[in-house]
Formats: sequence, C-alpha cells, structure tokens
Amino acid sequence: MSLVDEEGNQDESLESKTLSAEDQVKDHSTGTRVVAGQIFLESGKSDSQSENEENFHSQEEEKENSLEELNSLEMSNLLNKDLEEPSKLRSFLTAIGGTADGEPCHFPFLFMEKEYAECTADGREDGRLWCATTYDYKKDQKWGFCESEEQSNKRRQMQEAEDVYQIGMKIFNESSKKAQKKVAYQYLLKAADMNHTKAMEKVSYALLFGDYLKQNIQSSKELFEKLTEEGSPKGQMALGFLYASGLGVNSSQAKALVYYTFGALGGNLILCIHLVLLSQWCNFCVAKTCLKIYLICFPVASDISLTGGTVVQRIRLADEVENPGMASGMLEEDLIQYYQFLAEKGDVQAQVGLGQLHLHGGRGVEQNHQRAFEYFNQAANAGNSHAMAFLGKMYSEGSDVVPQSNETALQYFKKAADMGNPVGQSGLGMAYLYGRGVPVNYELALKYFQKAAEQGWVDGQLQLGSMYYNGIGVKKDYKQALKYFNLASQGGHILAFYNLAQMHATGTGVMRSCHTAVELFKNVCERGRWSERLMTAYNSYKDGDSNSAVVQYLLLAEQGYEVAQSNAAFILDQKEASIVGENETYPRALLHWNRAASQGYTVARIKLGDYHFYGFGTDVDYETAFIHYRLASEQQHSAQAMFNLGYMHEKGLGIKQDIHLAKRFYDMAAEASPDAQVPVFLALCKLGVIYSLQYIREINIREVFSHIDMDQLLGPEWDLYLMTIIALLLGTIIAYRQRQHQAIPRPAGLRPAVPQQEPPPEHQAPQ
Repeated sequence: MSLVDEEGNQDESLESKTLSAEDQVKDHSTGTRVVAGQIFLESGKSDSQSENEENFHSQEEEKENSLEELNSLEMSNLLNKDLEEPSKLRSFLTAIGGTADGEPCHFPFLFMEKEYAECTADGREDGRLWCATTYDYKKDQKWGFCESEEQSNKRRQMQEAEDVYQIGMKIFNESSKKAQKKVAYQYLLKAADMNHTKAMEKVSYALLFGDYLKQNIQSSKELFEKLTEEGSPKGQMALGFLYASGLGVNSSQAKALVYYTFGALGGNLILCIHLVLLSQWCNFCVAKTCLKIYLICFPVASDISLTGGTVVQRIRLADEVENPGMASGMLEEDLIQYYQFLAEKGDVQAQVGLGQLHLHGGRGVEQNHQRAFEYFNQAANAGNSHAMAFLGKMYSEGSDVVPQSNETALQYFKKAADMGNPVGQSGLGMAYLYGRGVPVNYELALKYFQKAAEQGWVDGQLQLGSMYYNGIGVKKDYKQALKYFNLASQGGHILAFYNLAQMHATGTGVMRSCHTAVELFKNVCERGRWSERLMTAYNSYKDGDSNSAVVQYLLLAEQGYEVAQSNAAFILDQKEASIVGENETYPRALLHWNRAASQGYTVARIKLGDYHFYGFGTDVDYETAFIHYRLASEQQHSAQAMFNLGYMHEKGLGIKQDIHLAKRFYDMAAEASPDAQVPVFLALCKLGVIYSLQYIREINIREVFSHIDMDQLLGPEWDLYLMTIIALLLGTIIAYRQRQHQAIPRPAGLRPAVPQQEPPPEHQAPQ
C-alpha cells in the first residue's frame, strides 16, 4: 500500500495494536511492565516517582492529570463509541409504512423460519430494509420499512460506492506496478464522486501530492473542505496544512491551528503529536504535556519490533548539492546489483548485508522479508553466525513470510550464541526472559544480555537496562538502567529513547526534565510510519517533480521534521517549485530555514545570515546577519560563518571595522576547514594590500624622506654607486636586445621543398 494509504490507515493500525501476554512481564512492586524492552507505566508508582510527584504536584493537580489521561484515551475510543451507538438505537426503530406504520420494530423477529436481530432486505427485490413489529411475521403479518425511500436510495448508493472502493483497493494492493496503481485510482475517483469518505481521503491526498494522479492543489482543497464538513480528522488536518503553508489559500496560522485542533480532537495521531510539540516549543511544558505525549508515543513505540522498526532515511538536499562527493546514504542500483552478483557467487558477507538491508529497508531499498529470509538462509547454511541469529529473530517475531516459531528461533539463537555472536546471545536472553520455548530463567537471561551488551549489541544493552529498571533477576538500580539505556540510544535504538524519555518525564533515576523528555519523545514519534514519506519526497525531487516534493516536505515540516524543513526551504530557495508564487518564495524559505536552524542545522543558520545580509525575503539587516553568523561560528564551528564574520569585520558591516579581527576570523576559517584555505589566502592577500594602503595613507611620505640621510646610509659617494648600477643595468638590456635581433628564428612547420624525382624509365607506366 502506498504512503497515502498508510496515512489513511495509520491511526486504526496503531491504535488497534495489541500485545500478546507472553511479551509481558509484570513487576507489581514497581507498577510497571516491560513489553519488548519498553517500560510502560501502570497505576502503581515507584518510591522515587511518588516523592517527585509530592514535590511537584498537589492532589488536585494529580486528579487533573488523571482527567487529562482519560480525555486523551477517549479520543482513541470515539470510533468504538460510534459503532456501539447504532446497536443501542436499533431497538428504538419505528416502522415506516407497511402494515404497522409508527409501531416499534421487534428484535429479534421470525421470518421464513429464521430469526433476524436487525432490519433485513430479504424477501424484497428492491433491497429496501424492513422489520417486523411482532416476533412471528408469518402469523401476524405486521411489518414496516426501517428507512424512507430516500434513505434507502442513499444507502444503496453508498453500498455501490463501497463496492467500487474495495475493487480499487484490491487492485492497488495486489500490484506493485505504477500503471496498475493508476487504474486503481480511477476506481477510487469514481467512489469519491459517489461521496465515499475513505475514497475521498485517498484521492484528495493523491491530488495534493501528485501520487498516481496529476497534482491539483485546488481540487484537493475542495475535497478537503467537503471532508471537513463531514467531520473527517484527515480532512481537517490537510486543510490546516493548506492554511499553514499557504497552498491554494491565503496563509493563516490562526485558521491552521483551529483545523489542527479539531483534527486532533477527532483522533488524528499526527496532529496530536504536532500540537503537543507546539505546546512544548511555546514554553507551556508542564506535567500534562509529558503525559499527553507519552500517551501519543505509546502506539508508535508498541509498533516497533526488536529489530528497531523501519529505517528512516534522512537526506538533506543542500548537503548533496554543496558537497557532491559526500555520500547521501543511498545505494546506487549498480552497486546493489554488484552485491547481488557477489551473493549469488556465494559471498557470505554480501548475503548477510543484503539480508539486513531487505529486513530493515532503507538506503533506497524497500523492506522485503522474503528476500531477507533467502539471503540469511544461504549465509546460515555456509555457517555464518550473524545470519543464524537474524533467522532466529525472524522466526521469533514472525511475519507473512516466516511463521512464528519459538522452537525454531531457539535453535538458531543457540547456534549463533555458541559461536559468540551477540545477536544470538541477546535472542537467547529474550527466550529465557519471557519463557519462549524454554522455562523462564532470569539468571540466564541476565547472563546472555551482559555478554551481548559487552560486545556493543544495542538489544542486549536495552534489555539489560530494562532488567535493572524493573529489578528482574537483579536488584533494582536506576543508575545502571540509565547507563544501558544511554548506550543503546547511542546505537540508535528507538525503544531506548522511549525509555529514557519516560525516566526524564517522571524523574526516575534522573532530575525531572520535561523539556528533555519531550525532545526524546519527539525522536520516537518521528519514527512513525508517516516518516516514510521523506523517501517518497526525495524520489519525487530526483525524478524532477519539484512541486510534488515541496508539498510533501512542507507537510512533514509542519510535523517538526528538521530534514523536511531544510529541504522545503532549499527547493524554495532554488525557485524550483512553480506552485509557489515568485514573491512568496523567499519569505517562505526564510520561515523554514529559521525552523531548521532552531533545531541545530548549521547550513540553515548560515542561510538565515545570508538572507538578512542580502535582503532575501526580508529587509537588509547586517546586525541580524552578524548574529546568525556568530551563532553558527560559536555553536557549530562553521568555517563558512567564520569567513563571513571576517568579511563583515573587514568591511565594517553590522559591526565596527576591525582589520585585526577580520584576519583572526579568516585564520580560524582556514583552521576549521581545509576547503577554506584558498579563499582565505586570497582574502588575506587583499587584506594585506588594504592594510598597506591604509598605513601609507596614515603617514606623511615627505616627512619620512626628510629624515633619511643618504650620506649616512650609503656613504658620501652614494650617487656614484647609483649611477654605476644604472649603467650596468642599461648595458645588460642593450646587449640582450641585440642578441634578440641577430637570432631570427625560422617559422615553425616550414621545411625546404624537395624536388620529386622521376621514376626510372623501366618503371614508368606505358603511355
């Protein structure tokens, strides 16, 4: 399914995620439970947590927090309530027309020796729903319609739309070819024309991004407005995005916030994240904010397997353009084919590498468990311990390709662990921790996790931290837990970020810091499935579709992705997006450069200085430009920023002119980057000339010469010496000129003509 479809289904898939009982180990003393290395808070509290709460909150605030938690959970249950209401109202249906007009329907009722618990269309050719008002229809012949004729026609129309929608989705999901997906969207278009809500959501996003349909911002806006009127959270989110970015409408942050709020209240997970992070950045960070974002990040973290979840590829367009030689992290097609060739020839390392690449996805390669299993199987048969361990992982977690089997997983983990493989040791530790195929044994689990952690394997570090946190098999030790969570987070394990965020949010083992917790939670939330659109936006840009790319980057930028903010600003800066007016290009680029710079991106900070220096999208302001360059220089040690500071000191722009400070910054730039040495050398040469001219201008030359005594310096006959030197120089020049006139060079390429000799008479051709 495409990313548009995943956006359409992400809320349901994440909120409906359930956790098996075998994945849970409860510690009643701490009031927490561990699920695949995650620490989930329950009603009970640890001692340190209770002490912190007594210090920070009164009983009234705790009640308010509980209410906030209930309200947040209610958002995810709105859909379930909507499904329950019809069953409650069913018994109050009143018959329309028929032989019992106005009488209440009786459920269940008997018709054709079959009981019906709801209205039915059986027995009618027109498909109109009816019910009996007594139990036995055959005996009493009391009946009436459950709907008016208008309602019946509308219901049949919606059923027809649903059938068309399902056909389109079936074609879309069963094929990976672009042509077939375009055919599928023709069915979705037809269903959308029939007011099918899900079809309208998918078509509107396809029109917005240009996915399988021609990009049309105005048409997508009309569909979003229609969806918003019907109360669709996805429509409200998209309309808020249009007002925030000014696409197809006049930009209005106030309207955007209103639509975002309604969408979040409707249960849109992305908007919940956006609004909570917005409250954090607006300095409204309190315990309620931490609680909200914890509840939001829970389904994201639950969706992450022990392999760490899908890889999020972050490629900055500005870095690619300014540093063409720098690797972007993408694998070229010919390089992948080369590794495939090596794997087919039996290269075990190539097989393991390709197996991991297809297992996790990323670097331009789609996730493919079938291919991963085949490569791992080949390498495992050759005796590779790493491949055995990853086969154990695949069997332990299960998928559509590999059936879940604890026994098979245990066999592979044991083989890999016996060979000293940390992945196998960690997998064996999981088996003993949760009793998968073996009796639960915390001591053995701790032993294998320690072995894996000593070799730097992030899963081993994560699980070891969880055992210390919950006191499973060891004495509870929050400092040790923090240590191992930090180590796992340095390896990029997202569940480690999640656990660290909870510890900072509750003040467990560390000083309570809501700001730190929210930053860590943000890292978790950005690993949701919606982050995969970063790659689709990049591919659109590489295919030359800048309009589609900029819209996708702008949407992700609204969700706080720094890479998306900088990439959107870069495309606008290059004026490659025709959907944005020329007068609006630089102001919007300035906005997103500012957002990216606030998240620590050096190039964005320098760009802010450039925009204020040259007056792009704002008035020329040398002082503000100087501030941005100084921040980039001090915080990120940017050679470009140092060079710019040197230039501004040299010219006296935004700061008092100071040639000495200019030279200092030029020297610092040369030390910071070898690439800056040549421009710095030229700048210093220029600076030397300026300094010399300035020095000469400041002194009186006549006064200097008046103090010079030539007789004292060169002797009383210095004029004779000078005349002799001049005569010698003149003679040398004359002699050199005479030698030039005597040597007349022959023009190159000319040779004396050689007369052709006639051939001997005996060799002459006959006349």
